[in-house]
Amino acid sequence: MTSSHRHTALKAITLGVALLSMTAGIAFAGSSNVSADQIITALQPKPLTRSLSAIPQPDAAANAREAGFIQTLRNRKTRSLSMTERKEIADIASTKPNIDLDIQFDFNSADIRTASMPSVQALGQALSNPKLKGSTFIVAGHTDAIGGEAFNQGLSERRADTIKNYLVDKFGIAGSDLVTVGYGKDRPKDPNAPMDPINRRVQVVNMDTKTLSK
Repeated sequence: MTSSHRHTALKAITLGVALLSMTAGIAFAGSSNVSADQIITALQPKPLTRSLSAIPQPDAAANAREAGFIQTLRNRKTRSLSMTERKEIADIASTKPNIDLDIQFDFNSADIRTASMPSVQALGQALSNPKLKGSTFIVAGHTDAIGGEAFNQGLSERRADTIKNYLVDKFGIAGSDLVTVGYGKDRPKDPNAPMDPINRRVQVVNMDTKTLSK
């Protein structure tokens, strides 16, 4: 292969990787331009598929414990959650349909920036959709690593509460269906760049209580 051909091939590979990265970001990382349909797709429980191979069946007792724990979270105040409960929420949420939304707030504030309002409105439309309505959702606030631990913990809680209050007030979503939790700077999206703005986000998780209750 000539030098010119190698250069052309390298450009093609680089472009392909870039396009793949962009596609993954749209599908999984959240975006300021996210639509209600994208949120619905991300939060819908994935159907179980049949297979000829042996597939472990869900543990009914474990499901019952999980559903019971989630039930205790409904109507709880954000700041009443213990560190142990926050960790348990994160452990359960890691196995559930979720989406990270790039919802930005004013600096050191729980006020939603105007540019992020379309994402919040899309979230309200999605959670009002019959495909999702009625399940229990975790609304988790995250900050970057700038500032002290206690300040960021409180800030992440206030930001999660702001999203919940907006969804309740503007879209009539039942407050008991929205469990807010703050993680401060403890769970960065990019652990290698804890101060990066990408870590300031709101994660929404469908705890899939419709399925658990069946």
